[in-house]
Amino acid sequence: MGAAVTVIVIFLVVLVVLGVIVAGVVRRREGPARVTETATRRGGGPAAAPPPLTLRLGRTRRAFGDRLGAVFGRTGFDDGFWSDLEDGLVASDMGVPAATKLVERVRGCGPEDAGAIRVALADELTALFAEKDRTIRIDARPAVVLVVGVNGTGKTTSIAKLAARLEAEDRRVLLGAADTFRAAADEQLRRWAERVGVAMVGGQSGADPAAVAFDAYHSARARGHDVLIVDTAGRLQTKANLMDELGKIARVLRREAGELDEVLLVIDGTTGQNALAQARVFTEAVGVTGVVLTKLDGTARGGVAVAVEEELGVPVKLIGIGEAIEDLVPFDPEAFVEALLGPDETIVEAGGG
Repeated sequence: MGAAVTVIVIFLVVLVVLGVIVAGVVRRREGPARVTETATRRGGGPAAAPPPLTLRLGRTRRAFGDRLGAVFGRTGFDDGFWSDLEDGLVASDMGVPAATKLVERVRGCGPEDAGAIRVALADELTALFAEKDRTIRIDARPAVVLVVGVNGTGKTTSIAKLAARLEAEDRRVLLGAADTFRAAADEQLRRWAERVGVAMVGGQSGADPAAVAFDAYHSARARGHDVLIVDTAGRLQTKANLMDELGKIARVLRREAGELDEVLLVIDGTTGQNALAQARVFTEAVGVTGVVLTKLDGTARGGVAVAVEEELGVPVKLIGIGEAIEDLVPFDPEAFVEALLGPDETIVEAGGG
């Protein structure tokens, strides 16, 4: 009888151990998928659907809406009205050239009331964003995506979020840590790689960044990865050296891969017009193909997206609207304009139309 009890106890212990092992395997396999879930969960409940863009751009919309409301509260559409409208557009960081062009085009439509002006303004804003390729080009195998920008713009986080998006599309991603200037950069990117479940190739602190990019490319090619995303340094205080370094990385990758599929410039949306001078330098140095505009949920300067495209001629391809892994989203001009202007009633009521 005692032997039978012993056998049963041993059997139950074995079942418990096997259960723990199986649960651990499942958790490891589900790790990357669980990042999104935990990033959006609040109060321990199920993950909620992400808020619409209008809510995410609330600060810009409120600030812009207040300015427009004040303008449309004027009596009549005289020269002073159009001048104030232009000032309101400039204040949202659209930039003087874009604001001037918008007002001229809207005024040229001959609108007769506030509602017609709002419609014309939305149409002309959308037209400024038209006819640009906003897709992330993934043609080669491995496709090479070089990511540039100054420190503090959210560059490394954006790389991780982009990697997660591509992995969700069943593309195997490898990260290359070519920012060897900051000792913490490799560690930060490695932590993100682990969170989203992708591989990474790095180098020793102070190593040649172009050599790290070279190794990362050949590693991606040998392992059969679909996409290589290369992080780079962004230290403005040594601008000339930085641009030379970036140019060398780009040349090495182009020599090995034949071409770069994308060169993405990460811009901090909260810096507004101040980001444009930086953007011009990077564009001239490495041939930027697209912009990632981050932190738009925390700024009243969302109009900078208009300035970026109008003054740089480079399409905004992705925007950052939050901290969760899924909060890097494709830039949708129509949704952006709608979120920027708010509902029709806001302007119509302000203008008495």
